[in-house]
Parts: sequence; C-alpha cells; structure tokens
Amino acid sequence: MKNHQTEFGALQEIESLTLSHYNDNAIQFYEGTKDHDVSQNYDAFLGPLLAGEKAGVKLDILDFGCGPGRDLQYFRSLGHRPVGLDGSEKLCGIAQKQTDCRVLCQSFLNLSLASNAYDGVFANASLFHVPKSQLTNVLNILNQALRKEGILFMSNPRGDREGWSGRRYGNFMEFDVIKEYLNNAEFRILDHYYRPTNLPVKHRPWLAIVCQK
Repeated sequence: MKNHQTEFGALQEIESLTLSHYNDNAIQFYEGTKDHDVSQNYDAFLGPLLAGEKAGVKLDILDFGCGPGRDLQYFRSLGHRPVGLDGSEKLCGIAQKQTDCRVLCQSFLNLSLASNAYDGVFANASLFHVPKSQLTNVLNILNQALRKEGILFMSNPRGDREGWSGRRYGNFMEFDVIKEYLNNAEFRILDHYYRPTNLPVKHRPWLAIVCQK
C-alpha cells in the first residue's frame, strides 16, 4: 500500500507541476510556437488517412496535447473535424478562442475518451510528458479511441532519460524503446523519421512515428 501511495503522490506532483508551468506560461507558449513549421508532421499523419480512395474524406481527429491550437486550426482549415485535448486550462482557453473547435480539458493521466470516435490521433510534442510507468495505459486508451485502422502520429524529443527539466516532466526515449510500448498497445508502426532534416541524423533531437491501430 505504501509503495502504491508513494507512486500516486509522485504522479500527482508530476501532473500538477507540469501543468502549472504551462498555465503560467500559456501566452508565451502560444507566441513562441504559433509559427513553427510542422508541415512534415502534418503530411506524415494525413498521408495514410487520405491515401487512395480515401482522398478527400473529412476526418475526425483528436489533437492530443493541442496546446494553444495551432494544429487544430490547420486541420480545421482543411475541412476536417478536429477536437483538441490538453491538461492546461489556460492553453485550452486559448485554443478554444483561436479555433472555435471543441477542446477537452483532461490530464493525460486521467483520460476519458469515447471508443471508436476518431480516425486519427495527432500527438505532436505531447506524449513525452507521460511517465514511463503510465505510457502503456495512455497508449491503450488512445488505441481504443481510434476507429479500425486509425492512425496515431507522435513526435517527441529523443533521449534515454526520464525526469524534470525545470517544472516540466519529460520521458525521453529512442525508437527501439518506444516501439515496444507501441507494439504492446497493439499499434503497427508504418514509418518513423528524425527532425529537423537539415542536421545529421544523430544530431536531430526529434523522433516522429506514424503507426496504425
């Protein structure tokens, strides 16, 4: 019981401090990220969803960790039906105002998602905030939220450590480690790549993975 209580308390602290960082810096985060070019990630995510006979289909998309809504706005501009999700109340408020999309304010460790609700989940720079001990559970919930052959896109900073960077908690993993979690959650990996492309691979700090339910 003691070990369980200790773990629960640690998870609460991870969640509370990380979200307080984003709430306290919501405007700065919006200003600092609104013009980032993530077109490579958009293309990698939408490609398998709109291939062949599916071209032109309007998609139900969950933007997992939507932040202030940059990617929500992009998906909506294409005619899709995106829904945002973030744990930061301040970021959810900005996303709602900027995009007029539905935004779910839920922490990553306490998700409540409908089953078979989405064609794709776009998790750009968000899943690395999930502690390793909770990652399988979160991936299982995302799998259940996807429709048959749905696509999960994830992009996270690379590394081999887990812990604090200031008031933000991060779980930095390389491909060989992440793929085991995805396999266990019944995802099939379609592709992966490293960003940005103007650097040698070993110096590219971001790992992107496209996988299918």
